[in-house]
Amino acid sequence: MRKLKNLELNRLSIEEFKNSKKTPISIVLDDIRSLNNIGSIFRSADAFLVDKIYLCGITAKPPNKDIHKTALGSTDSVNWEYHNNIIGLIDSLKKTGLKIISVEQAENATTLNNFKYEKNANYAFVFGNEINGVSQKVINASDEVIEIPQYGTKHSFNISVSVGIVLWDIYNKIN
Repeated sequence: MRKLKNLELNRLSIEEFKNSKKTPISIVLDDIRSLNNIGSIFRSADAFLVDKIYLCGITAKPPNKDIHKTALGSTDSVNWEYHNNIIGLIDSLKKTGLKIISVEQAENATTLNNFKYEKNANYAFVFGNEINGVSQKVINASDEVIEIPQYGTKHSFNISVSVGIVLWDIYNKIN
């Protein structure tokens, strides 16, 4: 077995990415403080052909050198928009038919492994602030809440890890 060089990976160009069929998933980032987390989430979104990232509230937006440091150019490939008001965004997304799924620890949340992907549905997964998580008002506006099971002593994952776990799981359920 031989490790492949980057040139051997046959990745899409930015133009090919933009013209490719996307996974019916959008990501909503609400009040994310860490620029490195934002950049890392862009990279994960690129890897799984995410349709769009919505940046809300205090979440920084490209171009930004600290986002770029971890995004490694994926801010050029992944479509994104900024919205100051997340509830207004959620209302708009619902009107276009997206199902709003908050990722949070909440009463009666569905565990990620039990989440049933509906064929031909389009989803927007909401991830909240690193300290406070998804706000109650966003949970109230969501169609469903899913929780990533955890078995150790800590109460949460890093947000960029959470996004990666959810994208991997949903991408596999879709395919």
